[in-house]
Amino acid sequence: MIKIPKKNTNLKSFFQKLGLNKIYNESSEYTSDQKDKRLSGNPYSPDLLDLYYLYELIRLNKRITILEYGCGWSTVMIYFAIKKMKSIMKGKSFPRNYNPYQLFSLDNDKKFISISKKRLNVFSKNATEVKFFYSEVSMSTFNDRYCSKYNNHPLINPDFIYVDGPDQFNIKGKINNFTINSKPMVPMISDILRYEHFLMPGTIILFDGRQSNVRFFKANFQRKWNDFHINETGQHVFILNEKPLGKINKAQLDFYNRK
Repeated sequence: MIKIPKKNTNLKSFFQKLGLNKIYNESSEYTSDQKDKRLSGNPYSPDLLDLYYLYELIRLNKRITILEYGCGWSTVMIYFAIKKMKSIMKGKSFPRNYNPYQLFSLDNDKKFISISKKRLNVFSKNATEVKFFYSEVSMSTFNDRYCSKYNNHPLINPDFIYVDGPDQFNIKGKINNFTINSKPMVPMISDILRYEHFLMPGTIILFDGRQSNVRFFKANFQRKWNDFHINETGQHVFILNEKPLGKINKAQLDFYNRK
């Protein structure tokens, strides 16, 4: 089971209570400008609703080992979520969790890693819970379908995965003259599918948009995933809904369900 955040009608109050006035103040209202933001080369302004749902999904479902594809404002939000969880759960974890209360943030652009580190430093000068990783991303195939993959993926088995990367215009190589690094194309990562069978029942994946990639996952998953779409934001959530693998995994699922 997964707990879904309630709609929030007072985002200003939500961010103020977390001490994140800076994020609220830097946000911009949605406009109907149809220019392709993917091509700007600049960081996006924070999307308050997206960040609200990201934080609340982690908090409500007590996930404590996070993998993030694509750093940004989300990195700060996840950091605050895991700090909150560590406080609520008094630092307790479940068996064989070797990376409790940690965020692994993976990006294929050193510029944006640097920006994210500076943002995080505004809120914490020693955010030991966050580990940044850089990796090039190359064209690849999965089940003979074109996609991309990170060349140097961190070794981590997370219980929550957030997908908002990589930058499709920083993807290396071509296969049969085909590349995602092109304006008419869309992001299409495959990494999670490659290690799907190592994920524990209860794992949550949150896609920030990227609906073509969502459909690619739904067409290629081999295990039992439940999913739903958050209409308010365009985000998409998967949860690995399988019976426990054994006593250790059951203890993990019991941890998530504690009151």
